[in-house]
Amino acid sequence: MAFNDGLKEIVNMARLNYEFTSESVSEGHPDKVCDRISDEVVDLFFREGAKAGIDPYQIRVACETLATTNRVIIAGEVRGPKISNEQIIDTARQAIKDIGYEQEGFHWRDAQVEVLLHSQSADIAQGVDASGNKDEGAGDQGIMFGYACRETPELMPAPLYYAHKILQEISLARHAGVEKTLGPDAKSQVTVRYQNGKPVEATQIVVSHQHVVESLTSEDVARLVRPYVEAALPKGWITANTVWHINPTGKFYIGGPDGDCGLTGRKIIVDTYGGAAPHGGGAFSGKDPTKVDRSAAYAARYLAKNVIAADLADRCTLQLSYAIGVARPLSIYADLHGTGRIDEGKLEKALAEIVNLSPRGIREHLKLNKPIYARTSSYGHFGRAPDEDGGFSWEKTDLVDTLRRLA
Repeated sequence: MAFNDGLKEIVNMARLNYEFTSESVSEGHPDKVCDRISDEVVDLFFREGAKAGIDPYQIRVACETLATTNRVIIAGEVRGPKISNEQIIDTARQAIKDIGYEQEGFHWRDAQVEVLLHSQSADIAQGVDASGNKDEGAGDQGIMFGYACRETPELMPAPLYYAHKILQEISLARHAGVEKTLGPDAKSQVTVRYQNGKPVEATQIVVSHQHVVESLTSEDVARLVRPYVEAALPKGWITANTVWHINPTGKFYIGGPDGDCGLTGRKIIVDTYGGAAPHGGGAFSGKDPTKVDRSAAYAARYLAKNVIAADLADRCTLQLSYAIGVARPLSIYADLHGTGRIDEGKLEKALAEIVNLSPRGIREHLKLNKPIYARTSSYGHFGRAPDEDGGFSWEKTDLVDTLRRLA
């Protein structure tokens, strides 16, 4: 055995036992409020475009939102149906109302909403639009990653999956009126201990949750949220050694954009794999699917998940790269982390043949020209069940038989 091979084997053995942490944030987190509004604008353009009979391939949205104390600013570039500022303002207010903000410093009815959207640059449009023999090009350059593993039934990393699940359980109870003293803003964090490479227990649990009754103490909040944490985590994961941190600062009464300024696209690791896999750098929310930051990241997750579902590996990381105005990906890279049952070079070539990975090909294959984006803005873009109307289509495992034939 060569020295480097022996060293690699020792390193891999050493990492079979370790702890790893991921965080999640709720739909009421200031940045997630902005993600939600930006994605509602994307959905609005697709809905109104369909009503007006506009080709959805001609719709362009790049929408950024900033939110602070009773103030929301929406800016960016768009192309498609004629939509008034009043429609966009109403859309933003409805999103804030649905999240649950009716507090003095941030109220869906009282917040000042300013719209600064303008037409998409003609220079960008000529590079992206299909014309003559030219296929639709990527909306920007960049690298995108997809990842899947066997740690949960949804083929997601366990720390992130359960951090999301904790906040989702509490959110459902809050929206149902069961937890009336809890506010929309919240964060969670789960540290998972791995033994022989498999997640076995939660060693640290953090939940910071806004409360709308100012007099509540950390102990009061802990009594409210702990049952949801226990229900979210697998049986046996919480032990006598698990360390809890519930509202560790003591008081969390002022929440949302009133407590901290929010901005679209600042929670990209929460949106993807919780740090367990690379992220290309681009945010998702507020972008139509010509932006490969979004659509190619969805395609990469779709392919990686199908590789694992087809039992070709236990872990899979895929990278795609693009250049603005160029249709086909510049490169496809697969890493099966030593768990593969297929040659990675062969897999890379096969994936490029199975799915057309041009921006238009991805949009067609995953049916992305629909108002399906607002629902992705919180609790992760991945590890969710596909919806009947086409939402989370990238979570389908319909390539399994094709991939198994390759193996």
